[in-house]
Amino acid sequence: MVLAGCSSGQDTAAPAQQAPANGKITLYYLQKQGDQQYFVEQAQGAQEKAKELGADLKVVNLGQDANKAITELDAAVAQGANGIAIVVPDQAIGPEVIDKAKSAGIPLVASDDVIKDGSGKNAAFVGFNGTQMGTSVGQEAAKLFKAAGWTAADTKIISAYKQDLTVCTDRVNGAKAAFQKDAGAQVPVIDVGTDNSPVDAQNRSGAVISSNPGVKHWVVWGCNDENETGVVTALANSGVAANNIIGVGLGAYLDCKDWAAGKDTGNKSSLYISGAEVGRTAIQVLFDKVKNGKELPAETIAKTQIVNKDNFKQAGVNCT
Repeated sequence: MVLAGCSSGQDTAAPAQQAPANGKITLYYLQKQGDQQYFVEQAQGAQEKAKELGADLKVVNLGQDANKAITELDAAVAQGANGIAIVVPDQAIGPEVIDKAKSAGIPLVASDDVIKDGSGKNAAFVGFNGTQMGTSVGQEAAKLFKAAGWTAADTKIISAYKQDLTVCTDRVNGAKAAFQKDAGAQVPVIDVGTDNSPVDAQNRSGAVISSNPGVKHWVVWGCNDENETGVVTALANSGVAANNIIGVGLGAYLDCKDWAAGKDTGNKSSLYISGAEVGRTAIQVLFDKVKNGKELPAETIAKTQIVNKDNFKQAGVNCT
């Protein structure tokens, strides 16, 4: 996977003191939901890159606790961090996070979820373009919908996501717009608010499924694999056959488990995203800033790929 970087000179952090040429650089990766597969792989990629560069890296799991994010950020500053990458549990803390790093003179990269300072200016960002991702998901869902010969009369879409997270709304809005454009039918969309976990998606979609007994065919997408697979599981548990479900995930790390097992599944396709590649890139741009004074790119966007049961191995999806 190749990442394309673009710099506009918008480095929100104050210039950090240059590390000695022979000194050890210490970097921090503060992650929300660090036990989620995507973020586990992100941490692994970051550790690999740090080792390659000869830097020390400390990875901290913030869970979904915004207060812990601030506490751990303060701790990283106090412990002499030379650079920090952060995936915030709540984008609302963005101004405080950026201000603390800037005041300490520490370069900061927002990973995965965009954060802004008090004036609305984005921090340097490494991750994915949410709208582009959603567009790919919607296009794939529309292609599968048309190939199946389904109609809007007996089909509905479940769109599951954390509704206060902009990266999620960008993704599902992109999916909806692309589907409506390509499907040739106006299929009703039911939005289901979740905490982005498979269990919550499964539980919250159950009531939607039971209140729509006349629906024969279901299209499913969400903010991530967790949402999409959770809804597909709920549909299967409600007696909906796999051939009446078109689930298009976002991540591929959970969808691939059914494919690897050879299961007949409603998880038909997924947009593959590499957390490891994002982790490696975040560490590289921070190291370049600290070691060589190279400006942080304003935005570094990772490429993505639609995969399914036939090509996921070839694409390099980690399905352990």
